[in-house]
Parts: sequence; C-alpha cells; structure tokens
Amino acid sequence: MRLAQFISRAGWCSRKSASRLIDQQQVRVNDAIAGHLTFVDCDDIVMIANQRLTLPTTFGYVIYHKATGVDCNWRFDDPSSICHQLDFEPRLFAVGRLDKDSHGLLLLTNDGDLCHQLLSPDFNHPKTYLVKVTPYFGQHDIDQTFVSLMSNGIAIKSRITKPCLVKIIARNHFEITLTEGLNRQIRKMAQSCGYKVIDLQRVELAGISLGDLGVNQWRDLTPVEVTDLKARLG
Repeated sequence: MRLAQFISRAGWCSRKSASRLIDQQQVRVNDAIAGHLTFVDCDDIVMIANQRLTLPTTFGYVIYHKATGVDCNWRFDDPSSICHQLDFEPRLFAVGRLDKDSHGLLLLTNDGDLCHQLLSPDFNHPKTYLVKVTPYFGQHDIDQTFVSLMSNGIAIKSRITKPCLVKIIARNHFEITLTEGLNRQIRKMAQSCGYKVIDLQRVELAGISLGDLGVNQWRDLTPVEVTDLKARLG
C-alpha cells in the first residue's frame, strides 16, 4: 500500500497529516527517507520520530467530550494537548479537529480507513453544533435574516460555504449542521453576519451523538454505533 495509507492505518495520524510528514522528510522506510511513491507492506520497517509503526490487529472507537482549552494535537511537550487528558493503548487519534476554544464531541480511533472516509470532502458527513453569539454592535437578536444568510452560504476568502441547516434555539443561540469543515468556519460565518461566537459546542458527528457525556469524559462506541457508522460510510 502507499506510504500515507500505511501511516494512517497504523493509527499515527490522518492521511492528510501523513502526507505532510512525508513532505517534511520525517518518515523513513527501511532506514531510508521515503517519498510519496513509496509502497510498503507489513515486512517493511516504517519509522517516525524514532518509533516503528505497525498495523493494528484491533481497532478502537471512542467519543470524548473535549473541554474548552484542550488542543487536539498529540504533543507531549504541550500542557494543553489532548494526550494529557487521554491515555489509550494502542494510541487513538482524533478524527478531524475541534478548535481549542470550542468544546464537545470528538471521535478518536486507530481505524485509518474510517478516519479517511470521515475527513474526505467527497463524503459530506454532517456535523451539528450548538452556538451562542453576541452582536458586534447594538443589541440585535438573531432572526430569520441571519438564518437565511448562514444557511444559503457565506463568502469566506475565495469560496462560498455550502448550504447548511440553521435553526434558532433562543435569542442568541442557534443550531447549525455543516457538511464541510473549513478552518474556524462557523466563527467566520457568524462574523460576516455581524456576530461574535462566544460559545461553540459540537454535539453530533456522522450520526454519533454526544448525549449526556460529561466534560472531559469518554466512552467506547457501542458495537451497534460502530456498525451503524460503518454502514453510513458505505
């Protein structure tokens, strides 16, 4: 298999992150710096940061209620890193990011193929968030004009966000379901409409719900949840 796919299946990181590591010449195969066209199998010695990567024999699937202030990057030298909150063996990595100043549902796994399907823009899996905002000027509550602007698409740099579902919950609270994941997308969309996001919580990802899981708590996905998730991914 291709090197990036092997790294992802080994549970080190996503394929996108693996490609960056290869670009940075941080991956060695059989004691030689490897490139994107390198093909590997289980007999090859693949090393990153002086650690040998091996393909897992079993997969783990966990949901975690990330607290505000926890960083999704797995870095032992960063006291805010998620690695200081969770200690799994084998190591599980986060499927996608949740901003450091956001909180809520985070899915972790060492199933590289599933991670790739969830992150690929080709699959458009829904993600639902609860958002609290405050206006930059005045005391205007969100209204149907705000809902229409947000749901029909907002210009962010050189692109328009995809249509999405937006529902008002209270005067300055709304629920939004996205099928894409641009960097700080909801915050930038709200800002374009004159509002600052002051709280953002992800509550659902591809049919997996946060439910009543407490902050900084985690649980394994049930067998039914894993089966349903894989069926959703096709």
